Amino acid sequence: SLEEVRTLWIGDLQFWVDESYVNSCFAHTGELVSIKIIRNKITGQPEGYGFVEFVSHQAAERILQTYNGTTMPGTDQMFRLNWASFGIGERRTDPGLEHSIFVGDLAPDVTDYLLQETFRAHYPSVRGAKVVTDPNTGRSKGYGFVKFADEMERNRAMTEMNGVYCSTRAMRISAATPKKTTAGFQQQYAVAKGHSFP
Repeated sequence: SLEEVRTLWIGDLQFWVDESYVNSCFAHTGELVSIKIIRNKITGQPEGYGFVEFVSHQAAERILQTYNGTTMPGTDQMFRLNWASFGIGERRTDPGLEHSIFVGDLAPDVTDYLLQETFRAHYPSVRGAKVVTDPNTGRSKGYGFVKFADEMERNRAMTEMNGVYCSTRAMRISAATPKKTTAGFQQQYAVAKGHSFP
C-alpha cells in the first residue's frame, strides 16, 4: 500500500546528475537510505530519472512536500518528485493487476512523467507511463504505454482520452496487448495489428 512506500521518483534530471549529486541534496536530512539513477542499458547514459529511498514513508513524504517544485542546488531546474510506483528492486508480483493502454501520435517532447501526469490528472489509479525511445538516439518513437491499477479507469481512458492533447499533439489510444514476459516496464508490448508508425 502507499503508506508503506518509502521511495520517491525523481525526474527531469540533467544529464550530469548522478548519485553523488542527489546524495548531496538530501544527505543532511539524515533519512536517506539509497539512491539509484536509471541508466540506458546500451549507452550507459542517465535516462533523466531515478529513485531515492528514505528510512520511512513519513520521511519520504516530508521530502516530497518540502522539495518538490523548489530549485535544485546549483541549477535553474526544479526538483520533480513523486511517489515511486514500486520501491527499488521490488517487482510487482502479479502482472494480472496491470491494465495498460497503448498511446500513439505523441509529440517528440513528451516524457514518461508528462504522459503519466496527463492521465493521472483524470484517473487516480494511473501507476506509471513509458514513452518508447530509440535505444541508439534516446529519442521518442512517438508512442508509449500507460498503466492503470483500475480496469474501469483504463477502459474509460481509452475512449475519454482519445484525441486529447498531450503537449502539442492529439493522442491516439488503443489496447495494449502484452507479450508474455516479466512484469513491469520490462514488458515489451506487441502493438495491436493495423497500426503503422512513421
